[in-house]
Amino acid sequence: MEGYFSGMGKFEITTRKNGEFQFNLKAGNGQVILTSEGYATKAACLNGVESVKKNAADDGRFERKTSANGKAFFNLKAANGQIIGSSEMYETEASRDNGIASVMKNAPEATVEDNA
Repeated sequence: MEGYFSGMGKFEITTRKNGEFQFNLKAGNGQVILTSEGYATKAACLNGVESVKKNAADDGRFERKTSANGKAFFNLKAANGQIIGSSEMYETEASRDNGIASVMKNAPEATVEDNA
């Protein structure tokens, strides 16, 4: 149970070198579990965060994929089918599914840390 209380998830907003805004969703242990695309404005990035919070509770919004080199990953999609976040590459489908479960658990109540 100790790990359960190690902190809640959080969204970290950062600025890319090209000036775009991006967010990472981190689990309570600090591991990045979802990364966004780049956004032209901070407002659009914050809208992306809200979209993740809203859509993460729906397992049907997660697109489970396998890359060309056999690694498992997932995309989280909005109701309109747009990708709002992607995972890292996982060695196994089971690890990928654990990543999805972590996003589902952490995203809805995650705080937002603005580092942009």
